[in-house]
Amino acid sequence: MGLSQRSRRYAPIALLGVAGIALAGCGAPGAPGGGSGGGGGDNTVTIYGTIVDSEAELLQESWKDWAEENDITIKYEGSQDFETQLGTRAQGGNPPDIAIFPQPGLFADFAKRDFLKPAPEEVEKNANEYWTEDWVNYGTVDGEFYGAPLMANVKGWIWYSPAKFAEWGVEVPTTLDEMQALTETIQSKIGGPAWCAGFESGTATGWPGTDWVEDYVLRQAGPDVYDQWVTNEIPFTDPQIKTAFDSVGSILLNPSNVNAGFGDVRSINSTAFGDVAPALAGGTCALTHQASFLSGFFPEGTNIAEDGDVWAFMLPGETADDKAVTGAGEIVGAFSDSEATQKVLAYLSSPEWANSRVSLGGVTSANNGLDPANAKDPILQETIKILQDPDTTFRFDASDLMPGAVGAGTFWKGIVAWVNGTSTDEVLTQIETGWPSS
Repeated sequence: MGLSQRSRRYAPIALLGVAGIALAGCGAPGAPGGGSGGGGGDNTVTIYGTIVDSEAELLQESWKDWAEENDITIKYEGSQDFETQLGTRAQGGNPPDIAIFPQPGLFADFAKRDFLKPAPEEVEKNANEYWTEDWVNYGTVDGEFYGAPLMANVKGWIWYSPAKFAEWGVEVPTTLDEMQALTETIQSKIGGPAWCAGFESGTATGWPGTDWVEDYVLRQAGPDVYDQWVTNEIPFTDPQIKTAFDSVGSILLNPSNVNAGFGDVRSINSTAFGDVAPALAGGTCALTHQASFLSGFFPEGTNIAEDGDVWAFMLPGETADDKAVTGAGEIVGAFSDSEATQKVLAYLSSPEWANSRVSLGGVTSANNGLDPANAKDPILQETIKILQDPDTTFRFDASDLMPGAVGAGTFWKGIVAWVNGTSTDEVLTQIETGWPSS
């Protein structure tokens, strides 16, 4: 499976050898006192996930008071080698009580192999009450509900400078055609490319380009085609997928449009994905496409607000009424059905936990019992509103749903080759070869 959005953000660190951490006081599943499958004691619950470092500390803080009130000890371990290690532990009969899966595909694989327990009744009740059908479906495997979502994010933000928009006399576009017109207008005003983009991310280089394509497939071809594409019922070589590539290419492969402040089209592959933030804030580029976490890459003191130094609008659709977005998040699954584990699962699926974690900063959730005001970052507040809107069509990041050989393999590599000048047809054929034969 592909890296989750969180994993992608920290990929360069992880790939330099930070394999994982066992936080202070948190024994690893299977280690002495760490517990496994409920083996850590009646009131001890072990949780394993990809969330590490400061984000792991905030995760632990989010449930600290609740755990003390309910006399439950929660031991968390985070690792960037989550997928491999979880499989080894599960096959060895020594899994954690709970795992936080960054990809629905990986979650479904463990459920189909009978490693996971069906979700408790209270968790299913919370999921149906506080989450949309799209999200509930990601936790459902072969008609059985196995787990509720945890956190979520929305991709497809187009970042810009409100002051520059006012200076140029332009407005936020409401359709893809209007965005094309906006690009041309800005370029006529500044006499150069409007867009900047960065796809460099260590061995994960190329993933920001997959996000571009996914956004366009969903908006132009619709959710049904998107779903079929994810399972290869519709291959990469299908004309509808090529249309999305061509639309993205009209921006990213056009030297008149990129790469403001960095160089030519090929410089996209050598520009770190976070480096576009200071370029946008400094005025060397007018537009860039990236998820909400880009807010963490702007220089200190940058005012991120609708009337601030930088702000963002959601990539529009074919019409102004389109409300389809891509994003990512986590699904919580259990290897144990102990009473304490069931209580923790119910809490993690509740609005109480969502409000506790979001109030600590840096994340969002699609739980409709979450108060958007608890998110201090205004972009995160907007993200929550989008996620909670019943009219929003949400689709999980396609590369995270595809087999790893494609989503984190030929798709990433294909994007890099495409930016470097390989033809679209050849790239689509190359990406398609990554699909397993069975």
